[in-house]
Amino acid sequence: MLGKIEELKLISRCVLADDRRAFGILVEAYQPSIRRFFLNLTAGNEALSDDFAQETFIKAYTNLRSFKGIARFSTWLYRIAYNEFYSWQRVSHDVTTDEPVQPIEEPTDDVAAADAKIDVWKAMRSLSEAERTAVTLFYIDDQPMKRIMEITGMAENTIKSHLLRGKAKMAKVINYGSEFAS
Repeated sequence: MLGKIEELKLISRCVLADDRRAFGILVEAYQPSIRRFFLNLTAGNEALSDDFAQETFIKAYTNLRSFKGIARFSTWLYRIAYNEFYSWQRVSHDVTTDEPVQPIEEPTDDVAAADAKIDVWKAMRSLSEAERTAVTLFYIDDQPMKRIMEITGMAENTIKSHLLRGKAKMAKVINYGSEFAS
C-alpha cells in the first residue's frame, strides 16, 4: 500500500500531466485488494470480479479530478468499487452465479486447505449483501471501522450488527458442513 503523500504525488501527475504511468502505479498498488474485495462479494466468480475491478479503475481514472484528497485514495477507490458492485446488483438482482467456485490462489495438493476454501465460499454465499460487504472489508481486507463507514455510508452500529450476524451465519454453515464430513 502506498503512503498518502506518495498517492497524492501520483494523482497530481495524473491530473496535471495526464501521466498514465503514474496511474499504472496506483493500479498495481491497489488492484489486488480491489480484486479480492470483488471476489468475496461475488463468492469467487473470478471473471465477474475482474470485470468489476477493471470498471472501477476506469471510473477512478475518468473521475480522478474529483478526488479531493480528504480521505485516502484507497478509501475513495473502495467507495467506487462498492458503488459499482451495488449498481450492478440492483440491475441484475443476482449476487452469485451457478458457476462452480474457483479457488483464488494457485491449486494446492493439500486437500484440507482446498476444502476449507470451499467452506468459506459456501459460508460467504449464505450472507446478505450488506453482511458480505462488512465481513469482507473488516475481516478479509482488514479495514478499520471508520473506513468501512466511509466506504459503505453505513452507521457504525449497523456495520457491527452485520458483522455479528455474518459471523454467526458463517459459523453455522461451516459447522453444519463439518458435521457431515466426519
